[in-house]
Amino acid sequence: MTLTHTEAQPLAAAEVEAIRADFPILHRTVADGAQLVYLDSGATSQRPKQVLQAEYDFATTSYAAVHRGAHTLAGEATDAFEDARERVAGFVGVPTEGLVWLRNATEGLNLLAFALTDPEAGRYALRPGDEILVTELEHHANLVPWQRAAARSGATLRWIPLTDDGRLDLSDIDELISSRTKVLAFAHASNVLGTVTPVAELAARARAVGALTVLDACQSVPHLPVNLTELGVDAAVFSGHKMLGPTGIGGLAARPELLEALPPVFTGGSMVERVTMQSTTFREPPQRFEAGTPPVAQAVALRAAVDYLSNVGMERIAAREHQLAQLMLDGLAGVEGVRVIGPADAADRTATVAFEVEGVHPHDVGQVLDAAGVAVRVGHHCAQPVHRRFGVNASTRASAYLYTTDADVERFVQALGTVRGFFGRS
Repeated sequence: MTLTHTEAQPLAAAEVEAIRADFPILHRTVADGAQLVYLDSGATSQRPKQVLQAEYDFATTSYAAVHRGAHTLAGEATDAFEDARERVAGFVGVPTEGLVWLRNATEGLNLLAFALTDPEAGRYALRPGDEILVTELEHHANLVPWQRAAARSGATLRWIPLTDDGRLDLSDIDELISSRTKVLAFAHASNVLGTVTPVAELAARARAVGALTVLDACQSVPHLPVNLTELGVDAAVFSGHKMLGPTGIGGLAARPELLEALPPVFTGGSMVERVTMQSTTFREPPQRFEAGTPPVAQAVALRAAVDYLSNVGMERIAAREHQLAQLMLDGLAGVEGVRVIGPADAADRTATVAFEVEGVHPHDVGQVLDAAGVAVRVGHHCAQPVHRRFGVNASTRASAYLYTTDADVERFVQALGTVRGFFGRS
């Protein structure tokens, strides 16, 4: 399934301007009066006033603890909380009972990696001789937990390498995905390279050998139309703050039967059924995995974010970002001394582009761009193995979203063109 190519009509310039009007922060100035150009949405997206208002309205009208009271506010809060679960679950294409609320996607990946090393996971439990397969393009959050899971369980960690153009090298996939494979964990889209991976194909291969597929969907759910059930994955994670929502909330979306088989990882209040001084029984999923006070206001805000994205249309957002990806790649190709890291064309990639500037450290690149009002990300982006694969320690990353204009990209490219001259590298 190719998700970056769609028949949907891209957002027109006037529509993008109307969207920008909903984002108060995009109208501020920085750097001695320069208009802000925000190209760091891959790290954290900005929030529209509709999302900010939804959280404010909840906090000022129905704020209370959920599932714990019989008074009016408690009932309203619980209804809003569970309505948000239903709406967000539908947005990513899973049953309501298959969505677990967590603080972020990282917590969801750690939960899965830990639960699968517990003998109580039964047939899903990792054991010596099993293999966990990841890829070379993973964010640390989808690599380090599986390294730890392998160390705890005695399983072996293997990985799918990258080609020189930043795609998954599937030439040895028949050997890598075998009867020994117990878990296949990989990103839907790279947070560095922008590469979109062939999820349905890999999930089908994993399913054929009885392996679980765990998808890091943090960089796809905000940007592409995603239906996790149709893609055939067993579990996936995503973060609210990358999809117009607040920080402090993320989702673990999984097949309900998988959640039913897994033991709890975090214990305490809310997730228990019966507690004595000697033993405890636990609630059914998803509440089994939601110990303590949940992110109620954040869930309400995330629902508003999902409504906003749905009203715009994910197919149209994807089509617009395909345009932006090509615009950025074309612009970077015209700047002397710049090398794009990853796919050099816009096919099967998101509007996230990492690059290096010859003779200039990424942090210095970022400072020059910031002085021109352009916000980008610098560093290794929590993906050191990806950078090592391409022979660099760090990179500069520009990542666009539905509120990015052509003029934003033009200002970015223009400012980037001054960097080498500023440091005497021209």
